[in-house]
Amino acid sequence: DKAAALPSGMAREEFEEYQRQLLEEKIERDKVFARRKAERATVRMHLRDKYHLAQDERDDAQVHVAGGAVELPQDLAAMVHSEEEEEDGSAGAFALLAKLREVELPALRDRARGGVDQVKEKCALM
Repeated sequence: DKAAALPSGMAREEFEEYQRQLLEEKIERDKVFARRKAERATVRMHLRDKYHLAQDERDDAQVHVAGGAVELPQDLAAMVHSEEEEEDGSAGAFALLAKLREVELPALRDRARGGVDQVKEKCALM
């Protein structure tokens, strides 16, 4: 009865070894898939933290299933951190006003006049 279930030309030991290899490959694929799902969940969690959105329990569960200690891939971490820096730099009108206070108007005026003088020297119409 079991001999009929074996593929043709394959001994029982070969078939068992083949089944064991298939199982090991499936387990490895499942681990990689779970890790990738956890990495995506980690990215979503970081973005939700960044934009002050409500967290999702499913993301926490995916990270927990993958072992709990999932790090962002370097390229994704760089993207998240660069967006945070851009957000910090563009805090709004108050940041712009604070930067305007640091501008030295006399130096800016002298530089603009120097640029206009250079253009007058090069251009016959002015």
